[in-house]
Amino acid sequence: MSLIQAIILGIVQGLTEFIPISSTAHLVLAMRAMNLPLTAEQKTASIAVIQLGTLVAVLIYFAPDIWNITAAFIRDHLNLLKRNNSNGPRLSHEAWLGWLIIIGTLPVVIVGLLFKKQIEGTFTKNLWVIATMMVVIAVLLAIAEFASRQRKHMQDLGAGDALAVGFAQCLALIPGSSRSGSTIMAGLFAGQTRETAARFSFLLSIPAIAGSGLLELAKALHELPHGSLVSLTVGTVVSGIVGYLSIWFLLRYLRTHSTGIFISYRLIVGGAILIALFMGKLTAL
Repeated sequence: MSLIQAIILGIVQGLTEFIPISSTAHLVLAMRAMNLPLTAEQKTASIAVIQLGTLVAVLIYFAPDIWNITAAFIRDHLNLLKRNNSNGPRLSHEAWLGWLIIIGTLPVVIVGLLFKKQIEGTFTKNLWVIATMMVVIAVLLAIAEFASRQRKHMQDLGAGDALAVGFAQCLALIPGSSRSGSTIMAGLFAGQTRETAARFSFLLSIPAIAGSGLLELAKALHELPHGSLVSLTVGTVVSGIVGYLSIWFLLRYLRTHSTGIFISYRLIVGGAILIALFMGKLTAL
């Protein structure tokens, strides 16, 4: 992998990780367009490592929230232990949000471990799968936009919201789904405002991206072609910078706009890939 190729992958990852159009789909397409001589396992490892850049981006962007949630989680639980009675202090909103992130993360951890081999194999690089999920999630997101009441803000979230978004995050294990697209969709179905759905989606992405990236990092060091690690590091830095700007853009955009433009984009790209596959212009793998 050359330096230019790694930078291109970093830009693609940063642009598509948080915007609901599927980062995996675009990375797979970009790798194919550049004819990278990588096995399915090497592609999976490369994607997971580049995702670490967007992990840093979300950590920096939400640093105040992360600090408040962590501090409140520790403080409130210590107070509960000290005052062991029913009239004692209750968990603050920030501490409760910590529990919601934990609850919402459990489904993807369990499903990810159960289907680890399939996720790392050729199934997740198949263009039939990618294109189909691009279209399916677009349709579901459109239904969510139409049906959602959009009344819930961050302080209104409960365990049901966390489980709904958490199970939807499992869809992101299927390429073309988009982690942010699936989780924002679930948030809308649960009655969250668009900005709340996106913000909770981003917070929930922290353990998910960290887990997949760190698990694949050791494997990447052994499996990736010699000399590609330096390029991949540069690509990871680029993905972090672009990812930070993507978070800033999407949160501002969803305050006053629907996800309609992303739905249309998914339908166009997914449909175009399916047509190309039917006509034999593209191969599935």
